[in-house]
Amino acid sequence: MLGLVTFMQDSLLLPKADTVAAGASAAATAAQEIRLWDMILKGGPLMIPLGVLSVIAVYVFVERYITISRAGKMESNFMPMIRDHITSGNINAARSLSKNTNSPIARMIDKGIQRIGKPIDNIEKSMENVGKLEIYKMEKNLVILSIIAGIAPMFGFLGTIAGMIQTFFNISQTSDITLSTIAGGIYVKMVTSAAGLIIGLVAYIGYSYLQAQIDKVINKMEGSSAEFIDVLQEPTR
Repeated sequence: MLGLVTFMQDSLLLPKADTVAAGASAAATAAQEIRLWDMILKGGPLMIPLGVLSVIAVYVFVERYITISRAGKMESNFMPMIRDHITSGNINAARSLSKNTNSPIARMIDKGIQRIGKPIDNIEKSMENVGKLEIYKMEKNLVILSIIAGIAPMFGFLGTIAGMIQTFFNISQTSDITLSTIAGGIYVKMVTSAAGLIIGLVAYIGYSYLQAQIDKVINKMEGSSAEFIDVLQEPTR
């Protein structure tokens, strides 16, 4: 009878002990979770220039995106109205419409209207020069994203290498070559590499996207230029 009572007591205590052990294990796991902000702080001084590069990349992308989006907007009836004015001989109305429309295409067409009466080759050359200037305006500061895409990973690798040098220097001084010591020093220093790669990747994607948007605007400009030249070669009413 005494043995049975002891067995029942042990059976009742075991689940509680397991529960306590599970709770302790969960608490230990929670304590070992990596927090993003703590990792960033442990990345070292080189996280500062990486942070600056990320802010610059975001600013340049947003500013260029707004500018390029505005450049690509054009009223669907702009070229038909230009065609009607020119074919009817109302050059002043066509000039007024192009001057009052704020877009690269309108400025290029305006230059062509100013050259009406001169040889077609001269008109095309003048419009091409204006188009090149407008493309330059759209691509302004876009190279900054390309530079950030290239140098951000380098900053990250530099931080990791510097951290590993410091880790192995500490090992040489303390002779503590346990796996936990080595891993603990290296994983923290690799934060800069991860941050640099992420910033570089985002900057490259942003650069490629904006370049694709510029190409779309260029295609519109080329199409409008060809249409304008065709209008000039049509007989007036």
